[in-house]
Amino acid sequence: METARFTKNDSGFVCKNCGREVAPLGSSSRNHCPFCLASLHVDVNPGDRAETCGGIMDAIAAKPDPKHGFLILHKCRKCGALRKNRAAYGVKIQPDDASLLIALTAKPFEE
Repeated sequence: METARFTKNDSGFVCKNCGREVAPLGSSSRNHCPFCLASLHVDVNPGDRAETCGGIMDAIAAKPDPKHGFLILHKCRKCGALRKNRAAYGVKIQPDDASLLIALTAKPFEE
């Protein structure tokens, strides 16, 4: 039996990196903080919360993407895992900080 590759999990949360309250996205699953762009290493597949690491993932690079606005590359502080995530760019509820996204485009996006 094949398992789902995406589980909608659009809960609000308090960012473990900057401490700000993050609202649900409303249209998809929010997986990173719109204020500091940090995430948590909690998913094996998007939204499943099956990863046991739990480390803070720093946004280390971003690149423009014609379908999604921007893709963000996160790296886990605890285990070093790399994950790509869609930016919440141009959304109405707490959009990602555009100045942080643009600054990250100057960094190499190496997967």
